[in-house]
Amino acid sequence: MRSLMLPLRLFLAGLLLALLGCQPAGTDAQQAPASPPPPPVMRNIVFFGNSLTAGYGLPPQQSFPSLIQQKIDSAGLSWQCINAGVSGETTAGGLQRLPTVLAKRRPDVFVLELGANDGLRGIPVRETSQNLQRIIDAVRKQYPEAQIVLVGLEFPFDLSAFGGHRYARYADEFKAQFRPLAEKNHAAFVPFLLQGVLGRPELNLQDRAHPNAAGYRIVADNVWQVLEPVLRNYVVGK
Repeated sequence: MRSLMLPLRLFLAGLLLALLGCQPAGTDAQQAPASPPPPPVMRNIVFFGNSLTAGYGLPPQQSFPSLIQQKIDSAGLSWQCINAGVSGETTAGGLQRLPTVLAKRRPDVFVLELGANDGLRGIPVRETSQNLQRIIDAVRKQYPEAQIVLVGLEFPFDLSAFGGHRYARYADEFKAQFRPLAEKNHAAFVPFLLQGVLGRPELNLQDRAHPNAAGYRIVADNVWQVLEPVLRNYVVGK
């Protein structure tokens, strides 16, 4: 009988040890709670432009940078839009104002929309292009990792009615300056900011040069088509 009891006791003792090994630790040995994940890095998009960026004649929330912010938030992306548009600004004025803007916010993406007021004042296209290049150079000198998005512009009306072929030629040269600049600087390019809006009274204010709220929704779509891939594929130092 004793010979049977000894193996049984050994079996029960082993089973008890195994069960004890599966028990959760006591309150004095509780695991520390897991630390929360770090918040996503918030990056900046600086929209640097004139009245078309500022949202002339409309509440700030209806400007196209504000509408872009809504698209970003809906997509769950960690970017914030900074509207640095000033109505009436030329490329020369933008070049002078740029250091103040860059000192306030670091641009991870810099959207450049200037030139329309140069055209309306008849400033030589070569001078406009040089100023745009200087702006791009200044941004990259201070923030080498910033990615540039250049916005193409056209005149909001047919200049041939104001002086025949001379002004029509100027309008063509003005329009043609933007794409080569984008290619030279390896910048993303929005071919024409007002695509689908220009010349449609129902999408513009009474001056027929600035979009209304409905027009800006189309403008935001035009920019978003180019900007969204830039944001999703953003890599520091690229």
